Amino acid sequence: MKIIGHRGSKGLAPENTIASLRKGLEHHVDMLEFDVRVTRDGVVILHHNPEITNANGVKIKISGTEYEELRAHKPDLATLEAALAIDSKTPLVIEVKPDEPVKPVVAILKKTKRDDISLASSSQKTLLELQSALPETEKIVIEKWSGVRASRRMRQLGTKKVFMNQRWLWWGFIRGFKNSDKQLYAYTLNNPAKARRWAKWGLAGVITDYPNRFEK
Repeated sequence: MKIIGHRGSKGLAPENTIASLRKGLEHHVDMLEFDVRVTRDGVVILHHNPEITNANGVKIKISGTEYEELRAHKPDLATLEAALAIDSKTPLVIEVKPDEPVKPVVAILKKTKRDDISLASSSQKTLLELQSALPETEKIVIEKWSGVRASRRMRQLGTKKVFMNQRWLWWGFIRGFKNSDKQLYAYTLNNPAKARRWAKWGLAGVITDYPNRFEK
């Protein structure tokens, strides 16, 4: 069973930061996952929400603001280039958020020498755009609850990997995916005992906020 650090290691350090990624590495994750968005001036940054909330509680829209201004409000705001540079041995899962422009992401990935990157999204439109631009890079479907929709999306992309919300999973569903030769990963799963039970039915891995709980 693979252990994937969620937004680096969200439960151990501020999410989607270099510190969070390093904390995940410290606890020997099999892969690191993080989210990316694009600023007004085309800088690809690590962030989950479409806005950054400053110290006064004001929300600043990422797509409408330049990188340096955003960094003034969030000094630990990381770029995709910085994330790619921190470690060359641990594979990365880059989640491109829906409705984000993919060209800046593609431009960076075409320049990197890394070949251990997977691209994930809950948006099929985004994944299809990424598939067109980077056909050799592995794609991962993110699906909240529908196994039927997940399977259809996977066929369209030619991938066998899917991340699904652990709230809707049960042993029969997990076994069915394994029997169909697909790799099912559960997010966000922080319970090692549950993960071990599900691994017996064929769960391929977990996306977790607390990779320290899964260390062997």
